[in-house]
Amino acid sequence: MKFLLRYGRLLGLLCGFVPALVWAQAKDNYPNRPIRIITGSPGSTSDLSARFVAQKLTERWGQQAVVDNRPGAGGIIGVEIGARAAPDGYTLIVGHVGTHASAQVLHKNLGYDPIKDFEPISNLVNVAVVLVVHPSVPAANLKEFIAYSQNSAGKVNFGSPGAGTSGHLTGELFNLVTKARMTHIPYKGAGFAMTANVAGEVQASFLSTATAQPQVKAGRLRALVVVRKTRFAGTPDVPSSVEAGYPELDSNAWFGLFAPARTPKHLIARVNKEVADALNTQQVKDVLLSQGAEVAPTSPEEFGAYVKSEAVKWARVVKESGYKTQ
Repeated sequence: MKFLLRYGRLLGLLCGFVPALVWAQAKDNYPNRPIRIITGSPGSTSDLSARFVAQKLTERWGQQAVVDNRPGAGGIIGVEIGARAAPDGYTLIVGHVGTHASAQVLHKNLGYDPIKDFEPISNLVNVAVVLVVHPSVPAANLKEFIAYSQNSAGKVNFGSPGAGTSGHLTGELFNLVTKARMTHIPYKGAGFAMTANVAGEVQASFLSTATAQPQVKAGRLRALVVVRKTRFAGTPDVPSSVEAGYPELDSNAWFGLFAPARTPKHLIARVNKEVADALNTQQVKDVLLSQGAEVAPTSPEEFGAYVKSEAVKWARVVKESGYKTQ
């Protein structure tokens, strides 16, 4: 009997030890297979951010990081898929103000909780939101465009990457502050909104500088103002909202990295460190700035707090605008 008791205790210790050993090995071997990074439509800043992270993680870890584009609903479709993924560190998600700050306000039946269903890893980049117009629009600056939109009620449309995205919310803020009367036309992503503006389907759009900059340089779109308090280093010739006489116009298009809820903290810390190390090099800063983005890595805690503050800010804008999803 004593032998059986001692044997039982030993067996119990082994049963506890073996899973711990396996877990420790898994921890040390991470990553040992490809990593998926879910993002929105091709050509968007979300896509640019995801591809940059994928490249850097692949270089640093020797494991392929694959970008999984899921266009539609301003990125919500992809984020919902990410929320349901296994919390093992092999699925990462690039989110933004539309997927994690305004989604709950605009969508009653959202398939995920932007706070509870994710682990914040780090903000990646901040991008200025720029008001661009089709070359046929008779406005060379912000004040002329406001007058044009006020005198053309119901005829001026602005495109966005989708309901609740920074492009849409900035447009609603613009209407509130300037008393412009533009109509929102949502598209399936930033690339689609940009194409529609270039084609003249809409007269204006609020796009990230990363998305709009190539079209502005090519003369296919005209940049009137960056919707922020100061000029953006990547577009030094475009005046800020303050310079244009509208300091209340302030919108930050941020793009950050998340993991499904319950992803182990040590994996979150590992990815955070790798991303921060990659972003905080002068070469990377220069490359991203040339593409219209400012690097802005944070700790997971800082990023989580910022996302919550953004949710409060944009919920107020949505409420005051009276916007309802179609």
